[in-house]
Amino acid sequence: MDATRAFKETIQAYLEQMASYDTLFAKRYANPKKNINDCATYILNEVRKSGCCGFEDDEIYNMAMHYYDEEEIEVGNPMEHLHVAVNHVVELTDDEKAEARRAAIRQYQQECYRKMAEHKKPTAKREQTAQVQPMLFNF
Repeated sequence: MDATRAFKETIQAYLEQMASYDTLFAKRYANPKKNINDCATYILNEVRKSGCCGFEDDEIYNMAMHYYDEEEIEVGNPMEHLHVAVNHVVELTDDEKAEARRAAIRQYQQECYRKMAEHKKPTAKREQTAQVQPMLFNF
């Protein structure tokens, strides 16, 4: 899933939750002139204007709610080629978990083999020299 889509889904889930228990916000959230794409564009433009690179979740959610609260609001131009980081949990399937485990085991084994190869001491060949013993009666 691309980061922008995850960003929109995260914002939308929050807004839907807010609308489920705040009837005043639910009316504004149901405004047919508003949509999640423009909301995300508004937030991203506000973030860019601020010059900051990181925000608390509540700051972003407040920008989203502000977008829906204002009848007339300048959304700004859509931005392309952005990197948006979203705090969310990735759920892996059992097959993905098994493959990740196999890959981790392979990587660990390769690392162990590499370390063994580095620590393997070179065997030095001993020179076999014949020792000459002096003979007492050798004339």
